[in-house]
Amino acid sequence: MNNDSKILIIEDEAPIRRFLDILTTGHGYQVKTVETAQEGLKQIITWSPHLILLDLGLPDADGLDFTKELRSWTETPIIVISARDKEADKVLALDAGANDYLTKPFGSGELLARIRVALRLNVTMNSVEISQHQFGDVVLDLAMQTVTNAGEVIKLTPKEYRIFTLLAKNMGKVLTHKQILKEVWGGNYTEHAHYVRIHIAQLRHKIERSPAQPQYIITENGVGYRLISDD
Repeated sequence: MNNDSKILIIEDEAPIRRFLDILTTGHGYQVKTVETAQEGLKQIITWSPHLILLDLGLPDADGLDFTKELRSWTETPIIVISARDKEADKVLALDAGANDYLTKPFGSGELLARIRVALRLNVTMNSVEISQHQFGDVVLDLAMQTVTNAGEVIKLTPKEYRIFTLLAKNMGKVLTHKQILKEVWGGNYTEHAHYVRIHIAQLRHKIERSPAQPQYIITENGVGYRLISDD
């Protein structure tokens, strides 16, 4: 059970709000639910949740603007839950600062899995930075700035290494093409998504056991990538 983890649900549709409340409390989380962005903001300030489940279609605020506002002063993970199912909507939410995006309707198991990933990310952000990440036989050592496979050094290009470390520092979080381009190439390259695709393909060939069926660097179609561990 996860009795120490607090989840704030910001959702104006009563049936969905009840479903989310029952699902998360039933799995041991401490949960509060609100209907508006204003109520959500008060709870974030006073209750300090470990995770926010956020609907974009709120009655008193645009969810994207609200996400951007939160990101200006808090790193609390945000999972967007929305009926907007276009790739462009997902990209906008993730670029605004959301950690993940689920489209309604969704399965209980999928939501719970995303919650666990986001909460692990929150623990990582609020603890001493992890210096090593392991993926099967592959070890990324941030302190030594090396990548090894079964003890043998893997030679990555500077761009490949920066992408790998960026994904590792945001373990489980979806990073859009634009976010990766901005961090690795700079602000003038945010429209060159093919740069990322090429380097991700090269990186997979060096660290994945089966590059065509990646186990660690996962594609979010039309959106970007996330890195997951064996946990």
